[in-house]
Amino acid sequence: MGLKILTALDHARTQYYHFKAIIIAGMGLFTDSYDLFCITPVMKLIGRIYYDPQGATPGVTPPAVVSAIVAIALVGTVIGQLIFGMLGDRVGRRRVYGFSLLLMIASSFGCGFSICRTRNCVLTSLCFFRFMLGIGIGGDYPLSATIMSEFANKRTRGSFIAAVFSMQGFGILASSGVTMAIAAAFKRATKASSIGPPHTPEAADLAWRIILMIGAIPAALTFYWRITMPETARYTALVEQDVIKATNDMGKVLVDFDMETSEVSGGPRRPAPTYGLFSKQFMGRHGRNLFACAIAWFLVDIPYYSSTLFQSQIYQPWFPPSDHVNAYEEVYNVAKFQAIIAVASTIPGYFATVYFIERTGRRKIQMMGFFFMAIFLFALAGPYDKYWHDHTKGWFIVLYGLTFFFSNFGPNTTTFIVPAELFPARFRATCHGISGASGKVGAIIGAVGFLWASQQRNKKHLNPGWKPGIGMTYALTILGGVCLIGMLHTYLFTPETKMRSLEENESGESQHGAEDLENIDHSVFTSSAPSVHPLGGRSPLQSPL
Repeated sequence: MGLKILTALDHARTQYYHFKAIIIAGMGLFTDSYDLFCITPVMKLIGRIYYDPQGATPGVTPPAVVSAIVAIALVGTVIGQLIFGMLGDRVGRRRVYGFSLLLMIASSFGCGFSICRTRNCVLTSLCFFRFMLGIGIGGDYPLSATIMSEFANKRTRGSFIAAVFSMQGFGILASSGVTMAIAAAFKRATKASSIGPPHTPEAADLAWRIILMIGAIPAALTFYWRITMPETARYTALVEQDVIKATNDMGKVLVDFDMETSEVSGGPRRPAPTYGLFSKQFMGRHGRNLFACAIAWFLVDIPYYSSTLFQSQIYQPWFPPSDHVNAYEEVYNVAKFQAIIAVASTIPGYFATVYFIERTGRRKIQMMGFFFMAIFLFALAGPYDKYWHDHTKGWFIVLYGLTFFFSNFGPNTTTFIVPAELFPARFRATCHGISGASGKVGAIIGAVGFLWASQQRNKKHLNPGWKPGIGMTYALTILGGVCLIGMLHTYLFTPETKMRSLEENESGESQHGAEDLENIDHSVFTSSAPSVHPLGGRSPLQSPL
């Protein structure tokens, strides 16, 4: 006999608290993308402020410094995913959920509140706070996905988790909008149009700090909601083995959910399963799924974070060169380009996943996304040296945008969803954290390794600070091959999880369901929980809040 509290959650109609949970969980992802994407225009300002002009050319942040600042945040993300994923299972999702957001808020402000104004000190301080910010961002991934999956019903679980992840697209758009607004405001206030391009107003040192600090505001607005939200019923019932608390917690947010204490307090409880993470039992039951999730996330993040390879090749021909514009105009143009890509391809890709995830399924969308990413990367690679390099046209932008669209309407989103659905409650956040950490290792390879490897082989054609690489054509071809490997890996290893309860997806736990379920006294759920009507009648979880 199944646990009725979990069955009720699986069959509940969508109500107000589900959408509230999307906002609460999604705001961390919003802050994540805001902070990761606003760093590109910020580094333009830092280069002009802290590096001396070379003749008529404004100062530029060296590529090694840019790579270090990007990489340090991703390294922090890897650590945060592992630590907070483990804590989410051992301590509880809710108890560490607010702390990860608080860490992001404090680090965002810290990135702007540099302790000094000399170049070395500013860059060191920025690296430190970006690292701490990465830890907070990393912690938000497994906690947000796990909490949303455990609150949602099985009919819309994939769409809800995808909606949480789609907040990244709005974070990108917000970072671009804020950057454009601040650049325009500072340009007007300082009358920068009258200043030659190589010279940067002193006020620009304040502009980049404001851009970074504003990212903390949306996250701060949801902090109270995070610390007051209840623990998920699945964690309380299956991990803590406390049925009464699970019932009471659901009653706080879902009206009409009321089970009499006297009817849920009796009965002996058996001990929970004792096998640990990476034990023979775990690897036999869940090792294949963990391998499927971790490697798929690793593979998609390599090409996804390699997008910086050809960003400059796109917007440079469409905007004036840096030695023809002042600092604010250059930053405005970079942010404008990011906003166009977000509106035209990134956000539509997220929305497509939200709409089709329950119709098509996770596995098919992931395979399709990998396939089309490969096609468009090959299309970019083929004529790159002979045409794209010297004649960047509209079709290049279209192909570039389509790689973003099918990464988000594909593996970039599904790799966030599937790990939150496959593993037992007591390992769910940990396994999601391991999968996400694997992905961020791929992100470091893509954002840093391929960025350097893609440089031209001829030293004469390199910009200052760069070293010869394999060239853009070979780099894009390899990235396309990585996507084909991802498609094959998905076909061979990734299971389908749509329209199934979380307990059904834990296929390794027992023949008929999760072992965790077998070790709880089922009698406490049998008589008092109102049943869910098979034709969609009102259940205890169906009333609007």
